[in-house]
Amino acid sequence: MTTHEAAPAAETGAGGAAVAAPDGHGERLRRWRLVLGGDAADGTGVALAGTDAAMDGALASLYGARPAGQGRSGGRSAGLGASAPSVARWLGDIRTYFPSSVVQVMQRDAIDRLGLSALLLEPEMLEAVEADVHLVGTLLSLNKAMPETTKETARAVVRKVVGELEKRLATRTRSTLTGALDRSARIGRPRHRDIDWDRTIRANLRNYLPEHRTVVPERLIGYGRASRSVKKEVVLCIDQSGSMAASVVYASVFGAVLASMRSIATRLVVFDTAVADLTDQLDDPVDVLFGTRLGGGTDINRALAYCQSRITRPADTVVVLISDLYEGGIRDEMLKRVAAMQAAGVRFVTLLALSDEGAPAYDREHAAALAALGSPAFACTPDLFPEVMAAAIERRPLPVPATA
Repeated sequence: MTTHEAAPAAETGAGGAAVAAPDGHGERLRRWRLVLGGDAADGTGVALAGTDAAMDGALASLYGARPAGQGRSGGRSAGLGASAPSVARWLGDIRTYFPSSVVQVMQRDAIDRLGLSALLLEPEMLEAVEADVHLVGTLLSLNKAMPETTKETARAVVRKVVGELEKRLATRTRSTLTGALDRSARIGRPRHRDIDWDRTIRANLRNYLPEHRTVVPERLIGYGRASRSVKKEVVLCIDQSGSMAASVVYASVFGAVLASMRSIATRLVVFDTAVADLTDQLDDPVDVLFGTRLGGGTDINRALAYCQSRITRPADTVVVLISDLYEGGIRDEMLKRVAAMQAAGVRFVTLLALSDEGAPAYDREHAAALAALGSPAFACTPDLFPEVMAAAIERRPLPVPATA
């Protein structure tokens, strides 16, 4: 986290009067003082007061930990205390001093560094936090330990985040995939409005008449319009080990969006060492998420065996495996299963993550083996996912990021 993102241009004194922002040099020293934490050796010589002191206190509670036995004079000492009221006050403070994006980072750090997960089981805590995908992942991991008094509040938090994600992702996903479904249904005698002019011109370039500067199209290429019948089947096979929390959230939202499209039959399967088919809950991604069980081992082969057994139209099926590929099952069997599905006509896609966090730690040997089978493994952002699915449906090369 960078504290200077939230540094105000003017401060407020103890009596509420505005204090002019410091000059450029003084402002830089002030920012460094907030970053370094006020050790005697920080070198800034800056004393904080008013809002700056309060901001520094909020940072100190979280980032001021030092190894045991290492003293410090006037420096930060981390700790929010064990009581819910002290944490609630701190949550209120950071929302006052920092923008939402920074607040979310600080909340995640507090859960990781200071072990505040247990306090999230209290309704008043959930009402105070800034909800985001990572908080949803934490709540899902605590689902089994959550008391009844907290579950409704937790569902409300999850529903808020899911609703925001659906609003952001649904329209573009539907429009992108509807176009891909139309183009995938090529026909040889299209109606005029269904002619794919780019492909038609390329197919008839030999019939170019230079004197008329035109192409005579002997063969028309077109695509059918989207119909109510199912054209493609999509299987989302999602690793629900603890490291995949954000991917589970995004995949559940996309699963619900895909399931709302009449031309796509969508199946959603989550797995660890066991396999759970959550397809019948796809009308509500919140139900899907609370049906997951984050954490535990991984048996990709077992999950793919289940998915393979449910495929009835392999040439019209896309299987999307979302996993970091740390396989606890039978590696060679997993690879044979992927090869068998592809040989039958299934389009197989491997995503190491479906999130905004970049590529996670993953099993590079398994990723290389899948790439050798024609299924390169790469991390995919939610914004890229519609394009990946469109390419898979049309059976064209996947838009693999350059860093993959």
